[in-house]
Order: sequence, then C-alpha cells, then structure tokens
Amino acid sequence: MTPVRPSKIIGIGRNYRAHAEELGNPMPAQPIIFLKPPTAVIGNGETIILPRESQRVEQEAEIGVVVLERLKDVSREQAERVRLGYTCVNDVTARDLQKVDGQWGRAKGFDSFCPMGPVVAEGVDWRSLEIIGRVNGKEVQRGKATDMAFDIPTLLVFITRVMTLEPGDLIATGTPAGTTVLRPGDVSEVEIPGVGVLRNPVAERAG
Repeated sequence: MTPVRPSKIIGIGRNYRAHAEELGNPMPAQPIIFLKPPTAVIGNGETIILPRESQRVEQEAEIGVVVLERLKDVSREQAERVRLGYTCVNDVTARDLQKVDGQWGRAKGFDSFCPMGPVVAEGVDWRSLEIIGRVNGKEVQRGKATDMAFDIPTLLVFITRVMTLEPGDLIATGTPAGTTVLRPGDVSEVEIPGVGVLRNPVAERAG
C-alpha cells in the first residue's frame, strides 16, 4: 500500500550536478519537469517489474515532496510556509528508451516505475533531508536536499506557475549521482534518514 495516491507525479530532471555529469548532460538554466502516470505508483514491499522493451532499467533514489494543500501560483515566501510531507521515491527509468525516445514519458512511465513510501513525514525542515540509494544492501547513491540545483521552494514556485497542485500530488525532486542498473532478483532501497526506508524487490515481467 502507498501512503497516498497522487493524481499526478511531477519529476525533476538534472537537479543534481554530479548526476547530470555522469550522463553527459549540461545543467539546465531552469527546472526540467516531466510527468509520470499514477499507474506507475507502487508501495513499500511491492515488486518493480522490468519490462521486456528495455535492456537497461536503473534505480533513481529521490526525495519525494507530497503536497498537502491546493497550490497555484505560490510565491517564494508562500513556498517556505506551505504544508508539505516528505517520502522516499524511486524514479525508476528505462535509460536506453530515454536515450532513444528523446523525451521521457515511456522510459519513466511503465507500471511499477514509481515506488514510494513507506510513510509521509510532516513537520520536517527540507534543508535537513538526505537521500540514500542502495541495491542489495550496497550504497550506490547519497545526496542532500541542499545539494539540489533548484531547491524545494524554487520547484514549488516554478511548478505552480504551470499547473495546479492538488493534495496528494507528488514531486520527485531529482536524483544524485550513482544511478544503478536493476536486475531480476535485486532488492532496491531508498532511504531518507529520519523518514523511512522504501524497499522493493525486482523481477522480470512474466510471460
């Protein structure tokens, strides 16, 4: 079970400089936003399914921001005060399809490609948040919210000028360096210390 069922998931691309560099991409001048479908969401303990269409599926450990009130055209000052929750997110990505397609809808939109949870923590200062990614118990990613090119209030201002955010909507704020290929039998973990650990087994699609 997931702690919320978002009506939409807004992802942020290239929000950590080291991750952009490891993929050979320049840093953007403003946030890059993309959408993942609600059908990609799975909860803690549920299985990430590797699709037959991709030969390179990667884990992306991310700090998830859960919107707790309706937001539209918020100012920077408002963005610092609005009620938010925080949760672990895995922005699973078919990296080979992302490169082929040139846009990210298919690569990031497969069913099971947005594990989130296990809880939504409120009353947390975003500046204190850290994200850790592990595969089979080995740490492969670590980053801080303060390392983001575009911090969480900046993202809220930018996104709400484009679209209204409804309670339960999820923002996946970008991933640090170290994204790792997932294979059948792996166990993927995303941890935000003080919030929780999101753990999902990995399997091939049956049939």
